[in-house]
Amino acid sequence: MAKLYFNYSTMNAGKSTVLLQAAHNYVENGMSPYLLTAELDHRAGQGRIASRIGIAQQADTFAPGDDLFARVAARQAREPLDCVFVDEAQFLDPAQVWQLARVVDDLGLPVLAYGLRVDFRGELFPGSATLLALADEMREVRTICHCGRKATMVIRQGPDGRPLREGGQIQIGGNETYVSLCRRHWREAMGDRITDTG
Repeated sequence: MAKLYFNYSTMNAGKSTVLLQAAHNYVENGMSPYLLTAELDHRAGQGRIASRIGIAQQADTFAPGDDLFARVAARQAREPLDCVFVDEAQFLDPAQVWQLARVVDDLGLPVLAYGLRVDFRGELFPGSATLLALADEMREVRTICHCGRKATMVIRQGPDGRPLREGGQIQIGGNETYVSLCRRHWREAMGDRITDTG
């Protein structure tokens, strides 16, 4: 039975690596995955899903307002499809998440979405919030803070390396811009005083 999966994490946890490996497994088994990524993220090139460890794959892109149900249905009418993979799923708008849920329910295709849960301010992305509400299964792709604890938050740094507390929710960047931290060290970086009780 097809399901909508949300694989979430902070920056630099290996989401794209996991996605590319899973898509490769489909291909190795003679199946046809359909890969989508956000049009606005072109760090690896337009329409390219790339991992920091060096693997990459071409993908179709989506922009806000695109009808993803219509796109997948049209693709499925032209050629066999076995699964849909969505990278940078935090950039989906809520309507697009509902469209992906329809892909699962009405077309019978599993959809595996990979993205960030929260932004640098600790707030949910609208696409991620809708995925958290609608996903049949959620999986956390884990990474660690410099202290060794699980990283669940991310800070955005300015050119001087200092954490930014304000700015637009969306700014494309990699290791030069974002650092994944545990909640305690995120609070500390954001200027929230930590009371040491031990």
